[in-house]
Amino acid sequence: MAEIINMPKLGFDMAEGVLVRWVKNVGEAINKGDVLAEIETDKATVEVESAVSGVVLQHLVDPGASVPVNDPIAVVGAAGEKVEGAPAKEGGPKTEAGSQPAASPAAASAPEPVPASAAATTPEPASPVLSPSPDLKASPLARKVARDKGVDLGAVVGTGPGGRIVRRDIEAALAGADAPTKDQGQKTEAAAALPPSSVLRPSFVPDETIQTTKLRQAIGRRLVESKTTIPHFYVTHEYKMEALMDLRKQLNGYLPDGEKLSVNDFILKAVALSLREFPNLNATLNGDKIIRKGGVNVGVAVTVPGGLMTVVVKDTDQKPLRQISSEVKTMAARARDGKVKPEDVDGSTFSTSNLGMYDVEDFIAIINPPEAAILAISSAREVPVVSGGQVVPGWRMKATISVDHRVSDGAEAAQFMQALAKYIEEPVRMLV
Repeated sequence: MAEIINMPKLGFDMAEGVLVRWVKNVGEAINKGDVLAEIETDKATVEVESAVSGVVLQHLVDPGASVPVNDPIAVVGAAGEKVEGAPAKEGGPKTEAGSQPAASPAAASAPEPVPASAAATTPEPASPVLSPSPDLKASPLARKVARDKGVDLGAVVGTGPGGRIVRRDIEAALAGADAPTKDQGQKTEAAAALPPSSVLRPSFVPDETIQTTKLRQAIGRRLVESKTTIPHFYVTHEYKMEALMDLRKQLNGYLPDGEKLSVNDFILKAVALSLREFPNLNATLNGDKIIRKGGVNVGVAVTVPGGLMTVVVKDTDQKPLRQISSEVKTMAARARDGKVKPEDVDGSTFSTSNLGMYDVEDFIAIINPPEAAILAISSAREVPVVSGGQVVPGWRMKATISVDHRVSDGAEAAQFMQALAKYIEEPVRMLV
């Protein structure tokens, strides 16, 4: 029997997604778990997997269409099966007003008209390149935007992983943001080889206007909501790191290069074990009720092009350090490449934000709704410390927890930070 595949809900605040491209065409066989399509959400470009096996019988939306959560997007069934009662196919991408029909293929390939007010500052798009070389490294979304806007991908230098062209590179080219072309890049390399006195430096640098990405807009909405509706309070604790640094060094001596443990891996495990002792911080507020979550799913903030994304280690308290480390590396790589899976970013019960790699002494983080707390982790640094009346070198790290005052109070947050010290300063506890 034919099955309807719906637009998935990726996160509690997702309302709709844009279908970027179909991976499986009508008539192609598909197995349960195979990638059916790519969609763009406020968070990232995500691969949608088929929930059933069979043959793709019908696409219900066109690439570029904005589809509400849980609306049907495709039909999968047996070969030759007739599709009865399937929803009508939706058109292409909506206009800003959401009321105009999709343009014809010929019109879609033409450059968009430039308003008179912007004509002086917006460069005329290059001739459209409808079939860029498949060897060109560009994300599916970047290819679509370039095709729709008439941008020659061959003239754009990518700023994504490995020089991959991503959407922001196309937007920068359209906005006249001095995006470098390949020829310009060669000239820049040549200029870099000249003595400093030979390089011409502009006496005036004009203002630069950059269109914010959907991810950046989503971050802004969520965090404004968080800071204006959640009464934050903060507790900072300084941790002794000598034992953890020594244990990490010993364990990494037995592990291959691709599986080395980071300081953050130990902290995630310590946080999860501490949350088992303080379930009030592994919770969410629902009206006048506090819902303590049964699973400890620790979110990890990851820097991605255009913003931040939180990937989630499910059941962190029950997993060994090597598994935690492997999952974080894998999900972070997918996030940075714009290929996260729905389960990568959904279901966190407590979040962490680690800026330790940037030599940060201390900072605070904003709570990620609907969670009750987030931990900001700073750098482990070798500093002068007083021990036995003597000033000696020692490894120290500061961490600050931000807590929703409607859910918890300062004393409980301080006790949690002390419990965290038990695992960080005696890390062998995490191995037994």
